[in-house]
Amino acid sequence: SPQQHNLTSYNVTTVAIFTLQAFAGMWINAFLVSALCIGWTKKKILNSNEKILLLLGCSRFWYLCFSWVYAFLSLIYPNYLYVQPTFQLIAPFQTFFNYYNLWVSACLCGFYCIKIANFRNSFFIYLKVKIDRIVPWLLLGSGISALAIGIVIYDLTETVQSNSLNFTCFGNFWEANIRVEKHFFSSFFLTGFGYAASFMAVIFSAVFLLFSLWRHKCKMQTNSMENLRIEAHIRAMKSILSFLVMYSINFVCLILGIIYARKNENTMILLISIYLYGFPGVHSLILIFSNPKLEKALLKIVSCVKCK
Repeated sequence: SPQQHNLTSYNVTTVAIFTLQAFAGMWINAFLVSALCIGWTKKKILNSNEKILLLLGCSRFWYLCFSWVYAFLSLIYPNYLYVQPTFQLIAPFQTFFNYYNLWVSACLCGFYCIKIANFRNSFFIYLKVKIDRIVPWLLLGSGISALAIGIVIYDLTETVQSNSLNFTCFGNFWEANIRVEKHFFSSFFLTGFGYAASFMAVIFSAVFLLFSLWRHKCKMQTNSMENLRIEAHIRAMKSILSFLVMYSINFVCLILGIIYARKNENTMILLISIYLYGFPGVHSLILIFSNPKLEKALLKIVSCVKCK
């Protein structure tokens, strides 16, 4: 029928867009991980910033992989999602890597703030001295928290499938058309709390860095050390503010995704999902260009490709 033909055309177009986005994002994050690993083998050591970027690139790479598989199956072969344990494996892994990506990004913003901002508060000075030892524990805590949410989602998908409830569209598990139960409220609370906590960390990092930059500009003297410190502030602010803006839009898109999924408005869902799946690649690209070594390596690869 014409309606089925239109739906098929829409699905094929959507999968094509997501495929381009996913593979571009995977390539960017694979480059980020590869460049850091090559530097690791040469120097035999990774600093705290590189550890965060390495795990961030890995989590985003795998998030895009699982997101693409889920989008492809839900649009082209939706029946495969109802074959256990396909959906039960994809949804928790996608959720785990998504939230780990968000929290590691928040750790990166916090790291920039503590390392670069300059306050005379004793607690802040303590954090500045101990930050390199704290970073591995922050990354471990982020992984455990994301794993806990992944387990909740696994339990939720198992309950949903056992009750023969029907998922109606691709994307985040929140876009499911299911009845509200007690366990569903707990999953909303956990995921909402985790997202809000990481979002607040980014906001506070941006505010503290802005305040520190403003103080330095007020006290600025014409010497090279002050100029270097202000340049470091500005570089960090670009990274944090870019993430803050994208993070805010990401949150709005998640809320709109829930609303439009219930109304079955495919065009709006497509536009929202394009942004959600484009976020990991675009932000990683911003991080690469804000790091002189990574930028130089990327430009070298691009120039080699052009020559060929």
